[in-house]
Amino acid sequence: MRFCMVTTFYPPCNFGGDGIAIERLSRALVRRGHEVTVVHDVDTYRALGGRLPERLASEEQVDGVRVIRLRSRLGVVSPFLVHQLGRPILHRRRLRRLLAPGRFNVVHYHNVSLIGGPEILTWDTGSVTLYTAHEFWLVCPTHDLWRYRRENCDRRECLRCAASYRRPPQLWRHTGIIERGLDSIDVVIALSEFSREKHRTFGLRRKMTVLPNFLPDGAVAPAVPGEQPPSSRPYFFFAGRLLRIKGLDDVIPLFQEFPGADLIIAGEGAHREELVRLAGGASNVRFLGRLPLAALGPWFRHAQAVLLPSVCWEQFPMVLLEALAAGSPVIARRLGSLAEHVGAAGAGVLFDSPADLRVLLRRILDDPEYRQGLAARASSALAERWTESVVLPRYLELIQDAASRRGLDLPLPSVRAPVLAAD
Repeated sequence: MRFCMVTTFYPPCNFGGDGIAIERLSRALVRRGHEVTVVHDVDTYRALGGRLPERLASEEQVDGVRVIRLRSRLGVVSPFLVHQLGRPILHRRRLRRLLAPGRFNVVHYHNVSLIGGPEILTWDTGSVTLYTAHEFWLVCPTHDLWRYRRENCDRRECLRCAASYRRPPQLWRHTGIIERGLDSIDVVIALSEFSREKHRTFGLRRKMTVLPNFLPDGAVAPAVPGEQPPSSRPYFFFAGRLLRIKGLDDVIPLFQEFPGADLIIAGEGAHREELVRLAGGASNVRFLGRLPLAALGPWFRHAQAVLLPSVCWEQFPMVLLEALAAGSPVIARRLGSLAEHVGAAGAGVLFDSPADLRVLLRRILDDPEYRQGLAARASSALAERWTESVVLPRYLELIQDAASRRGLDLPLPSVRAPVLAAD
């Protein structure tokens, strides 16, 4: 089959896990003999402070995936117009040509907030269409349901909240265009039961199907023979964007009480400087900056535990899967989908407050058998629930069912086709 993934962010022009998840899905489909094209926006990444590689082609084949990168001479003007008008303006003609009926068997929309807005969902592509809610964009102008930059949202105060982010209002949100767009989509996907329920709570009437993120089967590697730990001291590890919503403000002060262990932080973000000030020069709090994905493996594998202290409602952080693949226990805040997935894995523990976290850090350090018991369940939990061979057949079945309902004849191979190779 011929697939098209439409998304605002895609590696190397991405900040969070949604681009990585789309990349892994695309590569998995290529391994099974499908043709995959990804269309994404470069201007948005640059407008939000992303650094482009020196040489970035407008179109190229990357690991078997055709990647088309949209960029305008007007730069930030392009995503701004999409944000305000809810439809593509500067890239409209090209997107229309790319998504014209007959070009693809399947069009899968991901984060389209600044590449096409909700209008792009209404276009007739003549194909099976899917949409994955990697964020809460469908029901939240700021994408995170993080109200006034200080609390999880429990009621709509969108205009005032958007103003607190210094963002202009999106008047198109009051026209029903999102609902009309989703009515045109065959399958709408949530990454967790929590996400599906939260969308429903905030008024989304469209049925959603839960389908989680996954890792390639070969990514499960809890041990590498002869590998030396990247640090000579025991450490806890955090990897992700350095934003207030990631919860490190509750974690860093605790390490004054653990002089024998380090807190290792990998990532960049707008909150970094404040976190550095909070650390106050402590020798056991280290900031590594943003590391390539391949360089993170040893840090995951040798950590006492991987920390997921987010204070916002996460959808499905890829860091959780990376930790499980490395055979590391997870310590996560009992909040949103983290509670759902960590509880299902049985390879981690949950905390409600900094006081709870202090106790868990101490127990992990002082009780090696307890830590090992959690770690022993990590790889099996991933293999049972969140690997390519488990999730991808379900994805293809959703497509086949949608095609049958619409009377479309797809060149669909067996959904149980073997995986050819791992990333």
